[in-house]
Amino acid sequence: MMFVGVAGIMIAGLQPLLLGTMTQEGRITANQLGQAATAELLAMGAAAFLAGAVLKPERMKVIGLVMALLLAGLDAATPLFAGDTITLVRAVAGLPSGVLMWVALAMIARTPRPERWSGIYLTVQTLAQFLMATLMAATVVPVYGSGGGWIALAAFCVVTAAFALFVPDRLQPLARTEGHSSLPGARGWIALLSAFLFSAFTIGVWVYAEPLSRQSGHAPEVTGAAVSISLACQVAGGAAATLLAGRINWLWTVVVSSVLAMGVVYGFYTLPSPEMFLVLSGAFGFLWLFVLPFLVPMIIEADPTRRAAVLVGGAQVLGASFGPFFASLLVTETDSRGALTFGGACLIGSVLLAFALYQIRPRKVVTEGAP
Repeated sequence: MMFVGVAGIMIAGLQPLLLGTMTQEGRITANQLGQAATAELLAMGAAAFLAGAVLKPERMKVIGLVMALLLAGLDAATPLFAGDTITLVRAVAGLPSGVLMWVALAMIARTPRPERWSGIYLTVQTLAQFLMATLMAATVVPVYGSGGGWIALAAFCVVTAAFALFVPDRLQPLARTEGHSSLPGARGWIALLSAFLFSAFTIGVWVYAEPLSRQSGHAPEVTGAAVSISLACQVAGGAAATLLAGRINWLWTVVVSSVLAMGVVYGFYTLPSPEMFLVLSGAFGFLWLFVLPFLVPMIIEADPTRRAAVLVGGAQVLGASFGPFFASLLVTETDSRGALTFGGACLIGSVLLAFALYQIRPRKVVTEGAP
């Protein structure tokens, strides 16, 4: 189930390579690249969100198999198109991707230590995206172009379809709320908003790493090094969260980490030296993946039925889509620090919501079928 879920989110780490190569080939423009990437992530987040709210955890094998094969077909078909049609194709591809994410999230929400499994999922997906992008960039794409990359991704989805045959066909139903609703209550939605804002913060800031480095007067290679260091530290942050899950209080972990993250944001705002920029990039990557798993116990405490926990992946992907859009409204051609202001506001909002939820007593859980 973890493998299937990683396949669903794989494209998020490959968009710069595959869509960027299509831009170099003249298949799409720079604007169309952004539109295609945003459309796919929005569709993915919406699909993961709706799957968690609507689908029952039954016939999981069939769902995983069909969605993986559908995604493989869409990936293989992408090189056949160009221009605005790419945006449409990738938006449709986001739908099976979101359902594949739900397969893993449905399992994570039902584990005794969901924060630990969330840390594992985040760490594995980051490693998988890094390895896949590195392998494609070194072998397939230089020889066969973007088309070869899309076909390789389609082949990976076919392998995922085979893995889907080994997932459990049915999962235990989650408890229902007092009103027998299949959706989370108000506290659950507030917790999901907190997760949404945190993702809007991370992606809204990080997408402007290159312009911020350029504005600081750094050489072009500094950005490449910053991305590599950040990825390595993201893996370390996810691994640390996995090891510490269940052993430290989630609230103070989120609060202290967010204070440190605000310090990193301020460091970026000062337009630091190249060396300090690399240090800040590493710290940002570590805190990014370290905090995410600890949002899961916050969501479960707010909604003990765990229905909100199944929706968290969709909320985070939607936040990752909206973050860069709203951040872009505050930047100019000469100054990208407006993205830092936007990101800081989202982070503060996320922490304030989490702290408020901590003060509210969770609702009573009524098991499914109870009067």
